[in-house]
Amino acid sequence: MTIDLQERPTPAAPAPVSAGAFSPQQLVASIPEALRKLDPRAQLRNPVMFVVWVGSVVVTVFAIIQPSVFSWLIALWLWITVLFANLAEAVAEGRGKAQAESLRRTKRETVARRLDGSGAEERVAGTDLRVGDLVVVEAGEPIPGDGDVVEGIATVDESAITGESAPVIREAGGDRSSVTGGTTVLSDRIVVRITTKPGETFVDRMIALVEGASRQKTPNEIALTILLAALTIIFLLAVVAVAPMSSYAGQQQSLTVLTALLVCLIPTTIGALLSAIGIAGMDRLVQRNVLATSGRAVEAAGDIDTLLLDKTGTITFGNRQATELLPVGGASLRELAEAARLSSLADQTPEGRSIVALCAREHGLPGEATAAEAVAEFVAFTAQTRMSGVDLTANLGGLSVRKGAASAVVRWTGAENREVDAIVDEISDGGGTPLVVAEAASPQGADARVLGVIRLSDVVKPGMRERFAELRAMGIRTVMITGDNPRTAKAIAAEAGVDDHLAEATPEDKMALIKKEQEGGRLVAMTGDGTNDAPALAQADVGVAMNTGTSAAKEAGNMVDLDSDPTKLIEIVEIGKQLLITRGALTTFSIANDLAKYFAILPAMFVAIYPSLGALNIMHLATPQSAILSAVIFNALIIVALIPLALRGVRYRPTTAANLLRRNLLIYGLGGVVTPFIGIFLIDLLVRLIPGI
Repeated sequence: MTIDLQERPTPAAPAPVSAGAFSPQQLVASIPEALRKLDPRAQLRNPVMFVVWVGSVVVTVFAIIQPSVFSWLIALWLWITVLFANLAEAVAEGRGKAQAESLRRTKRETVARRLDGSGAEERVAGTDLRVGDLVVVEAGEPIPGDGDVVEGIATVDESAITGESAPVIREAGGDRSSVTGGTTVLSDRIVVRITTKPGETFVDRMIALVEGASRQKTPNEIALTILLAALTIIFLLAVVAVAPMSSYAGQQQSLTVLTALLVCLIPTTIGALLSAIGIAGMDRLVQRNVLATSGRAVEAAGDIDTLLLDKTGTITFGNRQATELLPVGGASLRELAEAARLSSLADQTPEGRSIVALCAREHGLPGEATAAEAVAEFVAFTAQTRMSGVDLTANLGGLSVRKGAASAVVRWTGAENREVDAIVDEISDGGGTPLVVAEAASPQGADARVLGVIRLSDVVKPGMRERFAELRAMGIRTVMITGDNPRTAKAIAAEAGVDDHLAEATPEDKMALIKKEQEGGRLVAMTGDGTNDAPALAQADVGVAMNTGTSAAKEAGNMVDLDSDPTKLIEIVEIGKQLLITRGALTTFSIANDLAKYFAILPAMFVAIYPSLGALNIMHLATPQSAILSAVIFNALIIVALIPLALRGVRYRPTTAANLLRRNLLIYGLGGVVTPFIGIFLIDLLVRLIPGI
């Protein structure tokens, strides 16, 4: 039997996380929004830039009262400094707003075909749907709201959401049942159970996320903001102390000079770019079709130590198909086929349907339940019993039939079977999944008889071994979690190249593993797509739900991958690390930059009072006024010069923390020291040409 792999295309190798697109036109287009952010209520969110805003107001008032070329130039460049800081944030937000606008175009009013209690259809507005409503959607009709397919199978056009033009399969049961409001059914008919209220749909949340409306500062960002605020207060007190010292020395410093000095010394560079760095990190995820519900998740992705991966649909394609029936114990192939079909008639998972299809195709059995079979009592699969089946009525023989994991069926029958064990081991060693079929005289397994084994075949996605090698190089341990037996799990784990595996895992086992890792101080990330993955996705520090998965999984995770490519977590980790590295690099540059400005400006300012400071005026700045003005101009220009780096991010390369620190100090620390000396010197050459300076 040929396994159809077209439903889930082979994932392309991820592009390395690098600079990304940026154009000067983005700066120009964001100027109006930057001007709107001059509102003091907007500035209050950033303590450092609020101090600059207040200083700009003070210097402007002082320039009006006592006008001079120097005062007006200082006031102008202080306002430009605030404007450039606003511009950095506005450019970052502008990208998200453009994406949000395209998403808004996908929203439209729809008429839903809602089913009432009797199964009759009624037409209602999509906005009138409530959680739990059942709606019918046929080919050519838009899906009126987020939900899960509870009946049928269809191809759906999700290009408006994911950007992928190829249609996707959505079906009842399994882990590909979730549908998104606003997408369009291309074929067949499905019944959808609505899972979200109007106005709270996935598209609504996407719009809020990419616009940044729901973005909150992360703990690290808050901590850094507090540090910057503390440094600002320290420098404020230092500058305030300069006034009486200067007066005592006989050289009174004006309010304009003191304000300009304060702005030059406080960490304005990182203060201006901090918000833009966080927004840009979220934006880089959106560019890769990943939505993060919080910046905390993006940061955590950069620090994870352990990655848990669900096997089915993540490491493998997940479309396990019944490919062979293997009778045992004298049972005929026909007997096994009839029992396998009966036990799978009510099983709406892809595996269950494939068993019925195999029995119909190769053994001529009915593909649907007959009228007599429809009244039988079907037993649903649960994670606890790990079996499903049927209890037949007396007119059908009164037998109970079960199929499921070998260990579960053995417990039900109460007897081991070496012939079955050998077949199960052979299938498992080959990476397949065995399902044992047995019948008994009662639901408790009395007089049970094992009829045979069903072989389910699964396929590991191409390139997985290389992807996991990349994660290993980044210091991340990978663990495959699966409900399969240990032999199957071991074979798949070896083929995929994961570091460890957990077999026969229940939802409780997944939770326990995550908690155990977290108790050891490690950050845990997990990908998943099923309802049974939801508790673990919620517990994990980074939970990436597949867009093809169930609504429960997407609600539980703090990220959603619209492309449903679980291996994209490698890119997510790189983006998280890039965010942290960029923030660290620019913080290093900013602090070094401020220290350099301190030693560049103060000697020129106070050389008249303390002539010995002349030896430190290595740039030979013309006058105290030109030194101050040059520093203020440099302070503004360096912000706009670093906006592209803040938005694109520092290029990430897998390396050790020690090498990363050394690189930061060498490039951004040393660069932060040298750049102000060169920049202020060159600007001073031009400033000294201005009359009155």
